[in-house]
Amino acid sequence: MDNHDIQINYNFNNEYCKKYKSLCVLDSNDQIKELQTILRDKNTSRSDFKFYSDRLIRLVIEDSLNQLPFTDCKVVTPTGATYDGLKYKSGNCGVSIVRSGESMEQGLRDCCRSIRIGKILVESDADTHEARVVYARFPEDISQRHVLLMYPIMSTGNTVSKAVNVLKEHGVREECVILSNLFCTPQAVQTVLDSYPKMKILTSEVHPVAPNHFGQRYFGTD
Repeated sequence: MDNHDIQINYNFNNEYCKKYKSLCVLDSNDQIKELQTILRDKNTSRSDFKFYSDRLIRLVIEDSLNQLPFTDCKVVTPTGATYDGLKYKSGNCGVSIVRSGESMEQGLRDCCRSIRIGKILVESDADTHEARVVYARFPEDISQRHVLLMYPIMSTGNTVSKAVNVLKEHGVREECVILSNLFCTPQAVQTVLDSYPKMKILTSEVHPVAPNHFGQRYFGTD
């Protein structure tokens, strides 16, 4: 890939945000670009990889939480004054796609200490690459909740599509699903949002090359 191709790739974020209104990409800045660079660098140590992954995860989770619905509320301050504020509407939960999605659970708990978290295990057939659900555990009332679906690396979109389909089978409305993601490819965005246009994807970067080593590096199994 030459420099011209690389420059074109950097434009994917803006192009796909214009094409898919339910795709949200973190506003790029030098800090985020540095984090992305560290995670893509093959020379990054495992301890640094985990540390900087957690930093980027926290940024993505916090922005994902901004996509959830809020409602007006009033509180009384210690001085007796009334403050017009906001609070989350009830009924939010997280669902991680095992295993790499579990890397994002602590970031969500750090922001929402009592939030409930479910899990989905999706495996791909070695020959056909078809995704199938092996295990799913959700809060009993998940059909009444907004769901932060956590999956850091999305290369093809097949795993996420299967997970969203399972959520819908459990009564979750498509527009109540928000995918929290670190890196995804244009193909994955197209695959998921063409099938589920009402859900949201929040990611730090759309790029044709996904760092598929993420799970192995993060959990130290590489």
